[in-house]
Amino acid sequence: MSERNIDPSTHGITKMPRHVAIIMDGNGRWARQRGWLRLKGHQEGARAVKRTLELSYKLGVRHLTLFAFSAQNWSRPKPEVQGLMALLGEYLRTEQAELMRRGIRFRTIGDVTKLPENLQREILDLQQRTASNDRMDLIVALSYGGREDLVHAARAVAADAIAGRIKVEDIDIEAISARLYTADIPDPDLMIRTSGEMRISNFMLWQLAYSELYITEVLWPDFSEDDYIDALRVFGGRERRFGLTGEQVGGGGERER
Repeated sequence: MSERNIDPSTHGITKMPRHVAIIMDGNGRWARQRGWLRLKGHQEGARAVKRTLELSYKLGVRHLTLFAFSAQNWSRPKPEVQGLMALLGEYLRTEQAELMRRGIRFRTIGDVTKLPENLQREILDLQQRTASNDRMDLIVALSYGGREDLVHAARAVAADAIAGRIKVEDIDIEAISARLYTADIPDPDLMIRTSGEMRISNFMLWQLAYSELYITEVLWPDFSEDDYIDALRVFGGRERRFGLTGEQVGGGGERER
């Protein structure tokens, strides 16, 4: 991973998102089209992760969230799940030095207690080692679901209400947001989904309320730097109104949240 040295404007990017979230879809389809096992698609997808992280770093994206393994993915065939866990462990080990060298903080969202214990230890170790890094956040959604995230927050609110730490009438948007897995992470400005599927698949249901959505037919293993730049260009041309009119936000300006 080379130094951060790309001016977004040189690629026609007029406005950079602070937080990009990606549903990395199409690994299995990519492998099937070539007559290979699905795991081969996931292995190639890991290379796309590295490309995307590198370009995000160079361009100055502050937070990159990758939907790596959903709460529902546990129902997939056992060999595929085991292969995915092995790939994750390999990534944690091989990329640690680069994350440290570049000042990238590694974080996870989701119920990681369901992962194998050795992976839980490796995740915790990498989180602790990179905790003070402040150039960029790499956030990996593992055993994550948007509905499950909301249940997690609802339970936390209920527990605090029972304990008298919060009054029922004080439960508002901020109270829920503060108890999500993403409590101290800004909502995504841009959500990219590869493979052309027109759904968000239980991903960050609360947090995507005002995110710009970009859907591409490109399968994740083929997602290139040019594909990513195209998505960022499109984002730069969007008018984000957050429920207001175009006139209220200045005919193309972006209102602060």
